[in-house]
Amino acid sequence: MIRAGILSDTHLMGPDKHFTEAVQHCFADCDTIIHAGDLTDISLLDAFTDKTVYAVHGNMCNSNAFNTLPDRLSFRLGPFSIGLTHGAGLGYDIESALWDIFPEADCVIYGHTHRPVCHSVAGRLIINPGSFQATGRYGSPGSFALLEISDSLQATIHQVPQS
Repeated sequence: MIRAGILSDTHLMGPDKHFTEAVQHCFADCDTIIHAGDLTDISLLDAFTDKTVYAVHGNMCNSNAFNTLPDRLSFRLGPFSIGLTHGAGLGYDIESALWDIFPEADCVIYGHTHRPVCHSVAGRLIINPGSFQATGRYGSPGSFALLEISDSLQATIHQVPQS
């Protein structure tokens, strides 16, 4: 089984102590990390040196992250195809636009809205982990997703523990 941790909208210039402790706690059992953009600076990914990382840039990333990371990415986890993008610039109905970008994906992951989403549409899994840094609307806590891959895809949304 593959276990992937999914986060987005961290909005940090680097992995500070609070972030490093949170990711160690939240993603300890994960061998793969998927970041759906707005990490702000690419150095944030240094917190995941012992894991396979897939990441895209978002609309709030600095020029280094913007020029280093793609805006969308397709990859495989086990037998499943995964589509990853931040979601900025896709209009009001981001989820509808995802089908055009990743028509063959078994799972599509996006960020941008700071609102966690985890549901299936026509047998395809759609995940938005929300904002890891508790920057969601109305004071909502930080959130992330866990994706388990075996002979199927199973995902859950979780709150980042408050320190």
